[in-house]
Amino acid sequence: MAPTPPPARLPACRFRFPDPAGADAEGLLAQGGDLEPATLVAAYRQGVFPWPHDDAALLWWSPDPRAILPLEALHVSRSLAATIRRARFRVTLNAAFAAVIDGCAARDETWITPALRAAYVRLHGLGWAHSVEVWSPDGALAGGLYGVAVGGLFAAESMFHRATDASKVAVVALVQHARRVGTTLLDVQLPTAHLATLGARVVSRAEYLRRLAAAVRRPVTFAA
Repeated sequence: MAPTPPPARLPACRFRFPDPAGADAEGLLAQGGDLEPATLVAAYRQGVFPWPHDDAALLWWSPDPRAILPLEALHVSRSLAATIRRARFRVTLNAAFAAVIDGCAARDETWITPALRAAYVRLHGLGWAHSVEVWSPDGALAGGLYGVAVGGLFAAESMFHRATDASKVAVVALVQHARRVGTTLLDVQLPTAHLATLGARVVSRAEYLRRLAAAVRRPVTFAA
């Protein structure tokens, strides 16, 4: 696998996002803008993420409450621990970013539009977006996840699995790596039953933004 570059310096964002406190009840904050690297990174720094309705409507969100996975609270069930001990899967970092995002998008309904895919692949090339891959014994991609790292923040965007427990193995590997490099905030955006089994919980938007402000100031190199 090619080494992932440190995050590239980006120009100033051309847009100013509204105060996240002004988001509506569903978390919708703004519409428009673009998917340039500087725009995306600025959004994550402010607790905002894109979630398009379709290729024609670029929407920006800051939900309240917000789901996070505290790194110290990761829950590994007995069955998942047994899967990990058997070393059935091989895990890599940043070995197949485009394949991971394609795996996340391969479902009946997806918010990962072609424009969004291209934007995150570009962000990965600039050292800001990262993937965790989980490989089966025959060398096939069994699951994985991707997200964006800004300082001590890792904002997980999506995950997928083609084999039982593969996405959970990816999350465990992500948490272990995040602890090692000094990440302090693992954002999973919205609560799901799947994430809850791993220890995810919700916090208020105000609490999330407080944690975010401290996290993005940390000098963390995620791909170290």
